[in-house]
Amino acid sequence: MSNRYQQCFDNLKAKKEGAFVPFVMLCDPDPQLSYQIITTLIENGADALELGIPFSDPIADGPVIQAASIRALSNGANVAKCFSVIKSIRNDYPEIPIGLLVYSNLVVGHSIDHFYQQANEAGVDSVLVADVPIIESEKFISSAKAHSIAPIFIATPNAEETTLAEVAKRGQGYTYLLSRAGVTGVDVAAEMPVDRIINTLQKYHAPPSLLGFGISTPQQVVEAIQAGADGAISGSAVVKIIANHLSTPEKMLKELGNFIAQMKKATK
Repeated sequence: MSNRYQQCFDNLKAKKEGAFVPFVMLCDPDPQLSYQIITTLIENGADALELGIPFSDPIADGPVIQAASIRALSNGANVAKCFSVIKSIRNDYPEIPIGLLVYSNLVVGHSIDHFYQQANEAGVDSVLVADVPIIESEKFISSAKAHSIAPIFIATPNAEETTLAEVAKRGQGYTYLLSRAGVTGVDVAAEMPVDRIINTLQKYHAPPSLLGFGISTPQQVVEAIQAGADGAISGSAVVKIIANHLSTPEKMLKELGNFIAQMKKATK
């Protein structure tokens, strides 16, 4: 099992910082620019990466990330091309934790084992299968572990203690903590407090928690860490910058760099 997450959180703890983790869709808008986008995220302070593989029916995603999937797919994105981009990133950045957020159709396509094997060969550290509830996760967990991939689970605001205990027991790498119910997006802000969930997860020795959904400002990153989260994930706000500057890639990369730097600064 890769220990990149462990090293990342240990290093941040030593510096008294939280983690900032941006999400982008692989191959959006195309593989070449996608690679440049991801390197921009890393160079401007991302502590880890959360990457999506384009899918035609992303039920947990709001319109911004759905549009990113459609852009990538219309430019010929597929699973193999996505893993190729990850491989290039891994070669250039051997230490950064790389997580995938995917849907089960993509994982079971050829076979679950085949997917996790590809992920391992590309240098992926974790996989979160967004539409598989924890009670149906066993075959995904066993395949993930067989290929040294950390299985990631979501802790929802309305989860009962027994569910959170299962999330703590089965998850590795980090815990994806939802700030609110619904789909991804910046239209609905993150809701605090989340202390009850965090306290319960800590009680059961869960992996570090990263707060996501509706995180779009440095102040929300500050609040997430003050609430007890180990860091924050921001997706739609990052993807929106890409969407707004499709015709001006240089400006896009500059805006992305500025945004990531500000969000990372808020973790200190």
